Amino acid sequence: MITKRSFRPFFMPGIFEDNFFPTVSGSTNITKPAVNIREDEKKYSLELAVPGIDKKDLKIEINEDILTISMEQKQENEEETSGYKRREFSYASFCRSFYLPEDTNRDKIEASYKDGVLTVDLHKTEEKAKLSKVVKIS
Repeated sequence: MITKRSFRPFFMPGIFEDNFFPTVSGSTNITKPAVNIREDEKKYSLELAVPGIDKKDLKIEINEDILTISMEQKQENEEETSGYKRREFSYASFCRSFYLPEDTNRDKIEASYKDGVLTVDLHKTEEKAKLSKVVKIS
Protein backbone atom coordinates (compact mmCIF):
# COMPACT_ATOMS: atom_id res chain seq x y z
CA MET A 1 0.00 0.00 0.00
CA ILE A 2 1.33 3.44 -0.93
CA THR A 3 1.02 6.11 1.71
CA LYS A 4 2.10 9.74 2.01
CA ARG A 5 4.82 8.69 4.41
CA SER A 6 6.37 6.44 1.73
CA PHE A 7 7.72 9.45 -0.15
CA ARG A 8 10.11 12.31 0.53
CA PRO A 9 8.62 15.69 1.44
CA PHE A 10 8.11 18.36 -1.22
CA PHE A 11 11.16 20.56 -1.61
CA MET A 12 9.44 23.96 -1.15
CA PRO A 13 8.38 24.50 2.48
CA GLY A 14 4.83 25.71 3.02
CA ILE A 15 3.47 24.73 -0.39
CA PHE A 16 1.43 21.52 -0.24
CA GLU A 17 3.45 20.86 2.93
CA ASP A 18 4.74 17.27 2.97
CA ASN A 19 2.03 16.01 0.64
CA PHE A 20 4.12 15.56 -2.51
CA PHE A 21 3.52 12.38 -4.48
CA PRO A 22 6.58 11.79 -6.69
CA THR A 23 6.54 11.08 -10.39
CA VAL A 24 6.45 7.80 -12.20
CA SER A 25 8.19 7.74 -15.57
CA GLY A 26 7.75 4.87 -17.99
CA SER A 27 9.68 6.10 -20.98
CA THR A 28 13.17 6.62 -22.26
CA ASN A 29 11.91 9.40 -24.56
CA ILE A 30 10.24 11.61 -21.96
CA THR A 31 11.69 12.48 -18.60
CA LYS A 32 9.48 13.76 -15.83
CA PRO A 33 8.55 17.34 -16.64
CA ALA A 34 9.84 20.14 -14.46
CA VAL A 35 7.14 21.81 -12.38
CA ASN A 36 6.89 25.21 -10.73
CA ILE A 37 4.33 25.63 -7.95
CA ARG A 38 3.13 29.04 -6.78
CA GLU A 39 0.62 30.06 -4.15
CA ASP A 40 -1.20 33.34 -3.63
CA GLU A 41 -4.27 34.30 -1.62
CA LYS A 42 -6.71 32.95 -4.22
CA LYS A 43 -5.05 29.90 -5.78
CA TYR A 44 -2.20 27.46 -6.25
CA SER A 45 -0.65 27.35 -9.74
CA LEU A 46 1.31 24.45 -11.20
CA GLU A 47 3.33 25.01 -14.37
CA LEU A 48 4.72 21.93 -16.11
CA ALA A 49 7.30 22.17 -18.90
CA VAL A 50 6.04 19.80 -21.61
CA PRO A 51 7.38 21.16 -24.91
CA GLY A 52 6.51 19.30 -28.08
CA ILE A 53 3.53 17.54 -26.49
CA ASP A 54 0.11 17.86 -28.13
CA LYS A 55 -2.50 18.92 -25.57
CA LYS A 56 -4.78 16.06 -26.72
CA ASP A 57 -2.17 13.66 -25.29
CA LEU A 58 -2.27 15.32 -21.84
CA LYS A 59 -4.68 14.13 -19.17
CA ILE A 60 -5.55 15.70 -15.80
CA GLU A 61 -7.55 13.74 -13.26
CA ILE A 62 -8.57 14.17 -9.65
CA ASN A 63 -9.25 11.10 -7.56
CA GLU A 64 -10.05 11.75 -3.92
CA ASP A 65 -7.25 14.08 -2.76
CA ILE A 66 -4.74 13.33 -5.56
CA LEU A 67 -4.25 15.42 -8.70
CA THR A 68 -2.60 13.39 -11.48
CA ILE A 69 -1.16 14.88 -14.66
CA SER A 70 -0.15 12.35 -17.29
CA MET A 71 0.76 12.04 -20.95
CA GLU A 72 0.89 9.15 -23.37
CA GLN A 73 2.06 9.26 -26.99
CA LYS A 74 2.23 6.43 -29.50
CA GLN A 75 3.64 6.78 -33.00
CA GLU A 76 4.03 4.29 -35.82
CA ASN A 77 5.71 4.78 -39.19
CA GLU A 78 5.82 2.26 -41.99
CA GLU A 79 7.69 2.68 -45.26
CA GLU A 80 8.11 0.33 -48.20
CA THR A 81 10.66 1.09 -50.93
CA SER A 82 12.23 -1.17 -53.57
CA GLY A 83 11.22 -4.37 -51.83
CA TYR A 84 12.45 -3.18 -48.41
CA LYS A 85 10.06 -2.57 -45.58
CA ARG A 86 10.87 -0.35 -42.62
CA ARG A 87 8.56 -0.12 -39.64
CA GLU A 88 9.29 2.07 -36.64
CA PHE A 89 7.26 2.82 -33.58
CA SER A 90 7.75 4.80 -30.41
CA TYR A 91 5.99 5.19 -27.10
CA ALA A 92 6.41 7.94 -24.53
CA SER A 93 4.64 8.68 -21.26
CA PHE A 94 4.92 10.40 -17.91
CA CYS A 95 2.79 10.71 -14.80
CA ARG A 96 3.07 13.23 -11.98
CA SER A 97 0.75 13.15 -8.99
CA PHE A 98 0.26 15.60 -6.13
CA TYR A 99 -1.82 15.58 -2.97
CA LEU A 100 -4.29 18.46 -3.14
CA PRO A 101 -4.36 20.93 -0.26
CA GLU A 102 -7.58 20.71 1.74
CA ASP A 103 -8.60 24.24 0.74
CA THR A 104 -8.66 23.42 -3.01
CA ASN A 105 -11.99 24.01 -4.76
CA ARG A 106 -12.16 20.88 -6.91
CA ASP A 107 -15.01 22.39 -8.95
CA LYS A 108 -12.87 25.37 -9.95
CA ILE A 109 -9.69 23.83 -11.36
CA GLU A 110 -8.59 25.28 -14.68
CA ALA A 111 -5.91 24.16 -17.10
CA SER A 112 -4.35 25.75 -20.17
CA TYR A 113 -1.53 24.82 -22.53
CA LYS A 114 0.57 27.39 -24.37
CA ASP A 115 4.10 27.38 -25.80
CA GLY A 116 5.00 24.02 -24.23
CA VAL A 117 3.83 24.96 -20.72
CA LEU A 118 0.82 23.32 -19.08
CA THR A 119 -0.64 25.57 -16.37
CA VAL A 120 -3.06 24.17 -13.81
CA ASP A 121 -4.77 26.66 -11.49
CA LEU A 122 -6.19 25.24 -8.25
CA HIS A 123 -8.52 27.85 -6.78
CA LYS A 124 -8.95 27.96 -3.01
CA THR A 125 -12.21 27.61 -1.07
CA GLU A 126 -13.44 27.25 2.48
CA GLU A 127 -15.68 24.29 1.57
CA LYS A 128 -14.80 20.66 0.94
CA ALA A 129 -15.44 19.62 -2.67
CA LYS A 130 -16.20 16.49 -4.72
CA LEU A 131 -13.51 13.82 -4.59
CA SER A 132 -13.25 12.87 -8.30
CA LYS A 133 -13.14 14.92 -11.50
CA VAL A 134 -11.55 15.08 -15.00
CA VAL A 135 -10.23 18.57 -15.93
CA LYS A 136 -10.57 19.83 -19.53
CA ILE A 137 -7.46 21.49 -21.00
CA SER A 138 -8.16 24.65 -23.01
